[in-house]
Amino acid sequence: MKKIGYAVVQMFVGTLLWFYFKKTAHHGLENIPKDTPVIFLSNHQNAFLDTILIATNCKRKPYFLTRSDVFKNTVLKGIFSFFKMIPIYRIRDGFATLQKNQYTFDFCSSLLNKNEALVVFPEGDHNLKRKVRPLSKGFIRIILNALEANPELNIHLVPVGVNYQAAKNFPDSAALYYGSAISVKEFLEQSSINNSEQALKNHVFKALKNLTTHIEDDAKYAFTIQKLEAFGVDYTKPKEVNEKLLYLSSISKIPETITEANSFDLLKKWIFMIINFPVILAWNLTIKPKIKDLAFLSTFRFAYAVVIFPIYYIFLALGTYLFTQDIISGLLVTMTVFVYNLFYTKTM
Repeated sequence: MKKIGYAVVQMFVGTLLWFYFKKTAHHGLENIPKDTPVIFLSNHQNAFLDTILIATNCKRKPYFLTRSDVFKNTVLKGIFSFFKMIPIYRIRDGFATLQKNQYTFDFCSSLLNKNEALVVFPEGDHNLKRKVRPLSKGFIRIILNALEANPELNIHLVPVGVNYQAAKNFPDSAALYYGSAISVKEFLEQSSINNSEQALKNHVFKALKNLTTHIEDDAKYAFTIQKLEAFGVDYTKPKEVNEKLLYLSSISKIPETITEANSFDLLKKWIFMIINFPVILAWNLTIKPKIKDLAFLSTFRFAYAVVIFPIYYIFLALGTYLFTQDIISGLLVTMTVFVYNLFYTKTM
């Protein structure tokens, strides 16, 4: 019954994501092994949205390693457990809590032995920067713990590059790239286990750099972003962007470009803001100012839209009906606003 409930929620959330994003794309799904233990290893830019984009489209029903502090709320703990989230403890949670990770590693080991799938964000935390950050050894510990329990376990690692055109903006586009599966047996040789661990980390790191935009130089990061955007790159195509980065590394000045405002797009935006004025005003006054970490901006905006827009449409229909005393008018006005919002999201 729980599996059916999860599948229904998975489909429902996938539908909500379709309404929220201008477009989403999933490449390399054929690289995901079936009926074998899999660990998805993804870059982590956009907080909870990274998680649900993978969960709704990866063709598996994975468990997720999630920072432990979100489990402190009893109600949320139940919700996160339903969505197959497993707490992972960090030093910042208190040194004593690290001992609890052994239970997490043992639980992950049991899941892998049942041919289940895990999603791990090996960078450790989220960051909006367009680069792959150094990988922690947490996923290595999970692998070794599982192999200690079952040395014959055929674990496969699938690197995942999550890419956003403009993570802080709405509407946005997202593209996920699933790289070739990596057989752990090819790396973790018992004769040179330490070297194999590092080789595995390096291999995953290199794969992730090819699956998402990777700007190496932090000192020139802002300048590099300016150069990329002067060329109008599409960040949902990381291979093209990384090739452009190689070319731009030889350019010392930002190319001069003339960007003319699209009057039709401006008109569409103004109409969107006018017909959704109460929703946008409430967002800007109540929720948005409280978001300190910008990597959570899209996550909260998505959750806000999912909850508030259905309520707004109901009140819009009731308000129109009370004003006109005509139920058809109420439905037509509400449907017109809904269709326009969808048009705006898909064409901006």
